[in-house]
Parts: sequence; structure tokens; C-alpha cells
Amino acid sequence: MIVTSRVLPVVFALLSIGALEACGPKTAPVPAVDTAAVRRAREDSIAAENQREAAEAAAARQRAIQDSIARANAASDAARRDAEMQRGTVTSVINFDFDKSDLRDDAKANLDAKIPVLMANSDVALRLSGHADERGSSEYNLALGQRRAAAAKRYLVERGVADSRVETTSFGEERPLCTDHNETCWSQNRRDEFEITAGGTMLRRP
Repeated sequence: MIVTSRVLPVVFALLSIGALEACGPKTAPVPAVDTAAVRRAREDSIAAENQREAAEAAAARQRAIQDSIARANAASDAARRDAEMQRGTVTSVINFDFDKSDLRDDAKANLDAKIPVLMANSDVALRLSGHADERGSSEYNLALGQRRAAAAKRYLVERGVADSRVETTSFGEERPLCTDHNETCWSQNRRDEFEITAGGTMLRRP
């Protein structure tokens, strides 16, 4: 009896502990990690990032190429416009008073503007043609046109333009710019014209 009374409390205690453990919360099992899937996802992410960076680099290169082309075109257009401006300076006409071959002040200023361009473009050659209005005989006007052309050439040569670069001719009254019979028209026909005969492809700025 003494043994039984001592053992029973111990048994009851053990049974109680077992019951409590049986009724307690159970921890869910940790699933196994799919390392292959993780690796593939990481590789896909890296590949996508590399693709994005490559696309951005290609776009940047294309923009740089387009910018270079645009700058080259702009420079070419500017050079062409500048060359045309220099050409316009060289080929602009000068005018004369009635029955005169003396250079007027405006004609001298026009010739002064031509000289730096001609000096900066030593390969340029000119044909300088003199013209007259319709009054006077054809022979007289032809000689007057020659004197006008010679006066302009002399002015250029005296200021450093080589004589061999400038040839002269006269058309007298044969090539009028205006055909009305009045002073406004005649004043336009009394002129020297300047034609570039060599070296005028791309004139440089002085």
C-alpha cells in the first residue's frame, strides 16, 4: 500500500505532461528551398539588366552618331553660306556716271570689299566686263566699256591683286540689264560686272 501511494502521483504527473504536450501547438514543417529556381531567377534578372544596359548604350551611340552628323551638316551649311557670301562680294557690280569711266566713291568701296576676299583666295581668277547704256554709237560704247573695265582692274592691281588674275573685256551696250529708255534704267546699264572664271568653288573668309 505504501508503494502504490507513492507511485501513483508520479504516474499521474507523467500522464499530465504527456497530455499537455499532445494538446500544445504543432510547428509547421519548413519547406525545402528550390535552389535551382532561385538561381534561374537571379540569372534571368541579370540577363534582363544586361539587355537594358546594352540597349541604352546602343541608343547613346546612335544619338552620338546623329549629333555628329548634325554638327557636320551644320558646319557644311555654314561654310557653304559663307562661301556664297564671299562670292557675292566678289561678283557684285559697280556702276558709273553717264559717259564716265572714273570710279565713284561707292564703286571704290565695293572694290575695297573684294580685295581681302581675293587676297585670301589666291587661286581665284576674274573676268571683268565693262558695259554702257544705249546712248552713243556702238563703237563708242564698246570703247567706254573697256575703259570702265580697265579702271576697275587697275584699282585692284594697285592694291595687291596680281595682274594675271584679272582679264578685261567690254560688251558696250550689247547686254543691258534694263531696256527702258530712261535714266533709272540707263544708270543700271552703266556698270562693270565681275565673273569668277577659276578657283571659285568654296571661297574662304579673309
